[in-house]
Amino acid sequence: MKQLLASGGPTPGVAAVGTVSSVRRRAGGGVAVVLRRLGMVLLLAAGAPAGAAPFVWKGSVPKDPAWTASAEARALAENLLLYQLPSGGWPKNTDMARPLSAAEKTQVAQRTDAEATIDNGATTGEIRALAAIHLATGETRFRAAAEKGIAYLLAAQYPNGGWPQYFPLRSGYYRRITFNDQAMVRTLEVLDDVAAGRSPFGWTDPALRARAADAVRRGVECILRCQIVTAGVRTAWGAQHDEVTFAPAVARTFEPVSLASAESVGIVRFLLRDEHPTPEIVAAVNAAVAWLRAVRIDGAAWETVDAPDLPKGRDRVFRRDPAAGPLWARFYEIGTNRPIFIGRDRVIHYAVAEIEHERRIGYAWYNDSAKSLLEREFPRWQKRVKAAVPAKPGSR
Repeated sequence: MKQLLASGGPTPGVAAVGTVSSVRRRAGGGVAVVLRRLGMVLLLAAGAPAGAAPFVWKGSVPKDPAWTASAEARALAENLLLYQLPSGGWPKNTDMARPLSAAEKTQVAQRTDAEATIDNGATTGEIRALAAIHLATGETRFRAAAEKGIAYLLAAQYPNGGWPQYFPLRSGYYRRITFNDQAMVRTLEVLDDVAAGRSPFGWTDPALRARAADAVRRGVECILRCQIVTAGVRTAWGAQHDEVTFAPAVARTFEPVSLASAESVGIVRFLLRDEHPTPEIVAAVNAAVAWLRAVRIDGAAWETVDAPDLPKGRDRVFRRDPAAGPLWARFYEIGTNRPIFIGRDRVIHYAVAEIEHERRIGYAWYNDSAKSLLEREFPRWQKRVKAAVPAKPGSR
């Protein structure tokens, strides 16, 4: 091994000398050099090579500890502090890693139209990023911002355990208990990690962990109350549920009352986390898995194809293919389990080819999200909790 003198490590302006233990490639380019000196392991992140693609914020950061200790990570964290709203949450659909000019920073700090949300990975992603970067850098401002974000999640929870899409509350479907696109599941995952002190939340104090654990408990109770029962049989969940009655509810014009496959998979995955599931959780998981097995579509493909005569020159088609699958439709009709599709005219169709082209190519009408759950994750869980799937799909 070689001796190395390096500067520009985790502490700017501090040189480190020691024995090179390993050299790791960094996410986004460049290398991280691990030095061993005086019994300590130092992680020195070298800069990305010229021409390397800049980091783009998409709701998460690389798990590489060299990256979270880098100048690039610090720059992201500084932006996250700037974008954080007074409520403690963050707006969605913003590249928060993009370098800002002085004028842009002023505009962000003075904005009045931004609203905090858990939609599209907003807020939960920023909390995780700040927690990880604090863990790597020791910067207390990043920890304080993460704690403020966690406090936002706790404040946004309804007394019945659910979460709205936006908080402070907006009118309309934004108030619904929102499972859509895993919004509530991501929130519960963050709070569950806080409650357990899992990385990157090992620095959280006992009082905050206790509050997070209580929020998770109430969130699970809400999930169990929202599970849709048809003809006396538990099935799955909708993308959003009424915040008072727990009944499945509509959202956008193309998001009808229905059973939602991908959202139900996310809910089941979260329930599988419980190390000591109650009989109610076991029953809910078994029923949802039975439903997912009953509605799976084998021998079919959902593909993008060239279509020169259509806008953007492409189309999406559902076609039979004995070698393909399994697939699940995004939405299923409650009571019949038939896949349903809806355009901006709010008319229910039973074939995706019948809705307008813009919606056909602009929405994820089929997915394979349950495949791994059914083939690997659920069987492992079964062995762990010694729970059995009902013999007949859909039975209790």
